[in-house]
Amino acid sequence: MENLYRTDSKSVDIQKYIIQLIAIILMLAGLYGCYGLLKWTVETKFGRIEAVRGSDITAEFRERQLACLARNIYYEAGNEPFEGKVAVAQVTLNRAENRGFPNDVCRVVYQKNVIYEKVVCQFSWYCDRASASRIIHNDVYEESMEVAKKVLLEGFRLPSLTQALYFHADYINPGWKRERVAKIGRHIFYK
Repeated sequence: MENLYRTDSKSVDIQKYIIQLIAIILMLAGLYGCYGLLKWTVETKFGRIEAVRGSDITAEFRERQLACLARNIYYEAGNEPFEGKVAVAQVTLNRAENRGFPNDVCRVVYQKNVIYEKVVCQFSWYCDRASASRIIHNDVYEESMEVAKKVLLEGFRLPSLTQALYFHADYINPGWKRERVAKIGRHIFYK
């Protein structure tokens, strides 16, 4: 009986070899499973991701747009509440996105037209050269810059002004035959 439980060294070596072989087979099966999962992930998940296209917009161009927009907010709505500043910025961007206006924020802000041999600025402050050249209230300009960033870079919008392209102060009556969409602060906005 003692001989039944006794193993010789050859038998032990064969058992070790079989255990190592099973371990290698299990390891290869696991690696193959990982490969299959990785392949599936790449094909199904990453295959749906669209390639990002490069943009022609440079940091310098964006900074210039921000400065133009902030200046327009400052002069048109510097004394207005936050919503009033956003509204002026939004009209400016709506114009830049509309085919009837230049497709650049700065060109919209500084746009001039000649009507009956008279130069008319889209934004009245620009025709007044004294105000167009200097910022007097730095805190108001900084707030205007923050609003410009929110509207231009973060896409903040007022829902009532998605189609607004024009506005005027509430104390004047230009006699426009346009559809009125909102009154915010001291400005009335139109489509």
